[in-house]
Amino acid sequence: MPRLVLIAGFESFNADLYRQAAHLAQSRCPALEIFVFSDRDLTSQPEQVAAALAGAEVFFASLIFDYDQVLWLRERVQAIPVRLVFESALELMGLTQLGEFKLSQQPKGMPKPIKFILDKFSQGREEDRLAGYLSFLKVGPKLLKYIPARKVQDLRYWLILYGYWNAGGTDNVAALFWTLAQQYLGLSVGEIPPPLETPNLGLLHPDYGGYFTSPREYLQWYQQHQQKPADQPVVGLLLYRKHVITKQPYIPQLIRAFEQAGLLPLPIFINGVEAHVAVRDWMTTLAEQANPGAVTVKAAAVTVDAIVSTIGFPLVGGPAGSMAAGRQVEVAKQILTAKNVPYLVAAPLLIQDLHSWTRQGIGGLQSVVLYALPELDGAIDPVPLGGLVGEKIYLIPERVQRLTGRLQQWINLRRTPVAQRRIAIILYGFPPGYGATGTAALLNVPRSLLKFLQALKAAGYTVGDLPEDGEELICQVKAADEALRGDGDGVHTIETATLEHWLGYLRSHWIEKQWGSLSETGIKTYDRKLLVGGVQLGNLWIGVQPPLGIPGDPLRLMFERDLTPHPQYAAFYQWLQQEFKADAVVHFGMHGTLEWLPGSPLGNTGYSWPDILQGNLPNLYIYAANNPSESILAKRRGYGVIISHNVPPYGRAGLYKELAILQDLIREYRENPDQNAVLKEAIAKKILDTGLERDCPFEPARSLGIEFSPETIRLFSANVFNSYLVKLYQYLQVVADRLFSSGLHTLGEPPDPEALNSYLQAYFGDRLPPDLISTIAHAKPLPAQIQTADPDLEATLKEAVALRDLLNQTSDELTNLLRGLNGEYIPPAPGGDLLRDGVGVLPTGRNIHALDPYRMPSPAARERGRTIARKLISQHLEEQGSYPETIAVMLWGLDTIKTRGESIGILLELVGAEPVQEGTGRIVRYELQPLEQVGHPRIDVLANLSGIFRDSFINVIELLDDLFNRAAIAEEPLEQNFIRKHAQALQAKGVENPTARLFSNPAGDFGSLVNDRVGAASWESGEELGQQWRDRNVFSFGRQDRGQARPEVLQQLLQTTGQIVQQIDSVEYGLTDIQEYYANTGALARAAQNQQGKKVTTRLVESFSADTTPRKLEEILRLEYRTKFLNPKWAEAMAAQGSGGAYEISQRMTALIGWGGTTDFQEAWVYDQAADTYALDPDMAQRLREANPEAFRNLVGRMLEAHGRGFWQPEPDKLNQLRALYDLTDATLEGIR
Repeated sequence: MPRLVLIAGFESFNADLYRQAAHLAQSRCPALEIFVFSDRDLTSQPEQVAAALAGAEVFFASLIFDYDQVLWLRERVQAIPVRLVFESALELMGLTQLGEFKLSQQPKGMPKPIKFILDKFSQGREEDRLAGYLSFLKVGPKLLKYIPARKVQDLRYWLILYGYWNAGGTDNVAALFWTLAQQYLGLSVGEIPPPLETPNLGLLHPDYGGYFTSPREYLQWYQQHQQKPADQPVVGLLLYRKHVITKQPYIPQLIRAFEQAGLLPLPIFINGVEAHVAVRDWMTTLAEQANPGAVTVKAAAVTVDAIVSTIGFPLVGGPAGSMAAGRQVEVAKQILTAKNVPYLVAAPLLIQDLHSWTRQGIGGLQSVVLYALPELDGAIDPVPLGGLVGEKIYLIPERVQRLTGRLQQWINLRRTPVAQRRIAIILYGFPPGYGATGTAALLNVPRSLLKFLQALKAAGYTVGDLPEDGEELICQVKAADEALRGDGDGVHTIETATLEHWLGYLRSHWIEKQWGSLSETGIKTYDRKLLVGGVQLGNLWIGVQPPLGIPGDPLRLMFERDLTPHPQYAAFYQWLQQEFKADAVVHFGMHGTLEWLPGSPLGNTGYSWPDILQGNLPNLYIYAANNPSESILAKRRGYGVIISHNVPPYGRAGLYKELAILQDLIREYRENPDQNAVLKEAIAKKILDTGLERDCPFEPARSLGIEFSPETIRLFSANVFNSYLVKLYQYLQVVADRLFSSGLHTLGEPPDPEALNSYLQAYFGDRLPPDLISTIAHAKPLPAQIQTADPDLEATLKEAVALRDLLNQTSDELTNLLRGLNGEYIPPAPGGDLLRDGVGVLPTGRNIHALDPYRMPSPAARERGRTIARKLISQHLEEQGSYPETIAVMLWGLDTIKTRGESIGILLELVGAEPVQEGTGRIVRYELQPLEQVGHPRIDVLANLSGIFRDSFINVIELLDDLFNRAAIAEEPLEQNFIRKHAQALQAKGVENPTARLFSNPAGDFGSLVNDRVGAASWESGEELGQQWRDRNVFSFGRQDRGQARPEVLQQLLQTTGQIVQQIDSVEYGLTDIQEYYANTGALARAAQNQQGKKVTTRLVESFSADTTPRKLEEILRLEYRTKFLNPKWAEAMAAQGSGGAYEISQRMTALIGWGGTTDFQEAWVYDQAADTYALDPDMAQRLREANPEAFRNLVGRMLEAHGRGFWQPEPDKLNQLRALYDLTDATLEGIR
């Protein structure tokens, strides 16, 4: 009996339909045996599927994309005579064979015979080719019917079969089976009915028996039969045609839900590839109609207020893709910019089931479909609407309500007159008590806030009187926020009963259970009432986001998944919606804490606190353009529409104070070494005073075991000393040329010519002479002779002018923030680093996104990673005389996104693997290379994942986990495969999952908490900090593990770690600038030291530069402290930024303590110069103390802490001065209170 085996992939919800079709087909053709499976059966019952395939004459599959499944099937179906594979991975589609018609084994797209015809159906538009392909399916068989060649007739039947499948439904699939049986299996069926066709593009409604072929026809019917208000918002709703024609129950449910929410749905079904056609040709907007010269509105189009896609994927091309990725996005941006209404992507999960989503978050390919790819088009507010339970699609009504509620709020925002809009502006004050109120990373909040308020006032918002100075406004907001009673200016009280009413019983009970009481937590409560303080200016309200936890444990909430926000945190956001009745909220800068609250890591559920508290409020989120990593959380968990801002200008460190004196001494000495020999001792003393001997060691003395000093330098000849000075002079030049981020950015403020000059010099370096850069920065005409002298120079000059003009578009930051508050579409842009990623990150003011995680590492990142890894191995060989058995690699979301996966490239080279791409360019496996090609043993890896990497790149994690599993079982000598060696040792001890290599914080949690302990000074020894890191990073992730603790595996990896490597991804965020580096990289080094009883070398790669040399941690720390924190140019630029600048200075002093605790970086010259620069310079100390007394107290307090911990032994007089300054500042603050 001939056998047909069908496997349904991405459409497993249709498996039951296929079974019904099989039953119907066999009723007319009982000699045909049909087996129906879903792709899940390939995992759950592979033996049964393999047995069915072994005796099959026909193999049919659709929508199979999983690479492991593709490989499994390829091995088992190639001998089957008839193979039909539709819309799947190209490697599987390439097996298609129907008689003499075959697709290429290495397919690059559609069958060649069809490509010529396609152009006739795409109206000349590249993006319409796939939509034209679907049109061709209906006429192709008729065109080919009378061409006698057998191969052409096989192509004709392939088109007929595809048409049956595409038409869908039980009858059509049964006809597909009959056609195969009669034409290719020699069975008699009789007359086979033609396809029961539905439009490729159409509309439907549950109350209408058929389909509409134009939106105008639908709207006319709707208005006649539904009797809805004339001004009811119309929302374009894109639906899968397959789901419509197979009568999936969720389709009418979704349409009804829109109607119940007061929205008029325009439900357009598409095959998946024509989403852009539906939006472009069938929808129009008031914005588009107001710009008639830009586009031609099609006659069929109807006016919509917003667009929702339940398809996911890119707008152009959908699941199949139809163009190069960059071009695809540009077309989508053009279409959506013309419409200029909110574009939301919200869909039921079709790859992942409800159970795994609600317990582990959305991951793998599903996260790419719903989040990563739509974000490239500028989609906002992603809401998972439901998902699979078994083979059925179910909606979660509460999630649908979230979608319709947010839609309604966006539309209402646009319809509300500007003068009546109520806007809440959220500032940050985290961590409390350190002068953080009204600060944000890289942004001058007081000045930016004032400019924003002025822009709102100019736009017609009801703003009221504004202060002259932004700092004054911050002081007012801070005073209201810190009021201890309910009768202060700007303070509002909330009864606990009111909060219970707002939240509902269940959520109130969760909070009460965790915190013991709604009114007596000690966090912003008074007289059993909750306090919310802020400043109201007309219809604007400005407040400070509540702290996460409690005094002494300020980070408590962020890192415990089962906790809830404290009552006042919940009351704050509820008050904004229920009492203040905000129309929108603006989170002012990078970054707040709402999006970090407990809940699903990815894919908000009704139990996710960011979703609960943000509710339906439109959220505009101001964020630095160079941070596409953390902004992902703001977008995906906090429903943030990102408005990016530029980074501050760049400065050159130059030489200062003792370094400048040293350089002068060297110059003078070298003019006449014999005559100036007396300067040798002075030079040697300066070298010691500035700590330069560590970075430029005097090797002749070191090789003899002689300590370098002004006295011992006399023992060496002038020639030896002169050679050393050449090396030292070169290092001073490196210091002088070092870039740093100068000051803070002011929102919407274009750079002045001096700042433009700094950007251009940093970007072009030696490619353009300084005088030409200055000419361009000052917008002066270029010399005429230059423009024709050198074509390469001319091209570079044009690039410089273009960059200058883009930098001058910084005003877009405020323009697009106001557009966002109008409910307009904000164009997307890649987040990234100007110096590394180029002008594509400009202009700012756009909705930044990350990258497609299935494209990592990029080819360039792979090559850089390979080079870095080989250098790491070479350095270890040179220093230790052996290969490292294990290298710890830090996998962070930020540097992974900005470098396109450079750290993954490092890991792959260490293990000896290469990325494998399927036909579309998607990376689907990391394949082991033969050892003889690798050129070194397979180095084991301890991969430490940041929480954002863990939650954003689940597909990469699964591929890496699979790689380690395969490496552990490779039949190779143990001395050539340390992964296998270590796995076998663990296996012998009975340890579960001995190949676990990807470790992070507990699922749903973020961070090591080491910076929390350093900030609170709640630690006694560096050993404690290492133990803290170990306890927080013992959780394994991969295909098998979803956060299981694997302490034995981590312990062995720490025991064998020979080196640690970390990327530094930008000039703005160096080792000394943020707390995360010492809290993770430094603490990991301490954990390894605890395990081994000796220090482990940590190396850094500055991936923002072309240099791929891994440098030792201490070397980079000293270089950064010299060029930034201790540099008067950097200090002055930051001090000029007021309270925010003082806070930034203070935080770098905290980081210095962190490095001392984790890595024993305790060099006296750093503390001495820091004290002299910031505390003991009267003018600087006064400026900082007046600008931000809390930050200044922390700055001086950290210096005293360093002395108390034995890191630094200052002179007694200096120590007494610091104590006096601390007491004075503390008394001042207490007096203020």
